[in-house]
Amino acid sequence: MSLAVTLSRAQEGVAAPQVMVEVHLSGGLPGTNIVGLPEAAVREARDRVRVAIQNTSFEYPNRKVTVNLAPAELPKDGGRFDLAIALGILAAGGQVPREKLDDCEFLGELALSGALRGVSGVLPALLRARARGRRVVVPRANAAEAALVSDADVLVADTLAEVCGWLRGAQDLGLPSDPPPPSSDGVGPDLADVRGQLQARRALEIAATGGHHLLLSGPPGTGKTMLAERLPGILPPLTESEALETCAVLSVAGQNVDPQHWRRRPFRAPHHTASAVALVGGGAMPRPGEISLAHNGVLFLDELPEFGRHVLDVLREPMESGHIVVSRAARQSTFPAQFQLVAAMNPCPCGYAGDPRHSCQCTPDQVQRYRARISGPLLDRIDLGVQVARVPLGDLGAPRGANDEDSATVRARVVRARQHALMRAGRPNAEISTRELERDCALGPAERRWFDAALERMGLSARAYHRTLRVARTIADLDGGAALLDRSHLAEALTYRRF
Repeated sequence: MSLAVTLSRAQEGVAAPQVMVEVHLSGGLPGTNIVGLPEAAVREARDRVRVAIQNTSFEYPNRKVTVNLAPAELPKDGGRFDLAIALGILAAGGQVPREKLDDCEFLGELALSGALRGVSGVLPALLRARARGRRVVVPRANAAEAALVSDADVLVADTLAEVCGWLRGAQDLGLPSDPPPPSSDGVGPDLADVRGQLQARRALEIAATGGHHLLLSGPPGTGKTMLAERLPGILPPLTESEALETCAVLSVAGQNVDPQHWRRRPFRAPHHTASAVALVGGGAMPRPGEISLAHNGVLFLDELPEFGRHVLDVLREPMESGHIVVSRAARQSTFPAQFQLVAAMNPCPCGYAGDPRHSCQCTPDQVQRYRARISGPLLDRIDLGVQVARVPLGDLGAPRGANDEDSATVRARVVRARQHALMRAGRPNAEISTRELERDCALGPAERRWFDAALERMGLSARAYHRTLRVARTIADLDGGAALLDRSHLAEALTYRRF
């Protein structure tokens, strides 16, 4: 029978749907036709595969070759199907046995010499194949990425000839080497470098514990960026599943995964000239944006009012849902976006409003227009707002004091407080649903009346009410995990709602 089937996987967001590569040899004029909604790079595979087979000392069939990529309605792009197509053609012609093709998936682009080149999106494909209990053959260029998936049955190869020799039983394929041990160079900049800024440090610790969004406002040079860069260092370490999710997004985006730092939380800081598509993702073939590349990590937006208002407003939905759906005419892709937003801004265009050491040169209208660049709905989704004051120059060169704790000390408190939240709700406080607020953010009758009156005076929305309760719950967890919130927790949470 001149029909063979091999298995591969497509790339659709961070999903990796299975693709069956069906190859049929028939009579008629010699030629190769690829069907199944292939993009240009897949259609060009017929020439790459033909030359690679010939240069590997195999015979390319002098018959009509039909390659079907099923399911037909799924768009296919890239060179990831080259290896599966080549093996299907060889198996249909009887040059390699079909037996080992049944429970094995193949990924890899072919060079004209028959060498295998690495492809993007290998990590999501390996996770799906592991769930199905299938073996996967990948190029050696993807071996370091494949080694991150524990318990996956993965083989690596350098050339098409090696894969064919393995199918014939003439040789064995290599295994991906174990990933190197995690780097011991810490997790980034240390919080001990910051002098003073007790309120900002406290807000940073609350944000790390509860997974809350944070806005830092103050004159230039007060350390806003310095504080934001140190947030990943006090966050709890990533679990293996979280790290694999984060690395899967990097793999889909075509970025290299560092095996030594794959457990490190991402920190993304796009420039304020970035477009909306750069932030949330998009393109004709949807690719992840900055909010997805910051999944399980920190997205830092410096000079927040300098971003376009439309650009900032596209963050509103993913800040609530934790994912982004990119829809195009040909396809729809979903990317994870469970990021923690940290933003920094000056109080006015000149930067010195409220600074006792510099006079502000801006008119009230200029200040109002500057702050109006940030929409109310976006500010409503930010949990913590902190005014970062200028530190006296004499304190900057002073020796480290008792309040200048390092990242390791603060992270230990954050981890303990998070354990309270996880034992109670099973998730960080920022993810507590509205239905769970009464259970997890319980208030006594007197505290409820006082809190409702304070919210009325401040004119906060229902969303702000829920977010303030979650922040108060985080403060209680940091203070020892009290079951009921008291007035001190609520009062401190309300101080962070004055943007």
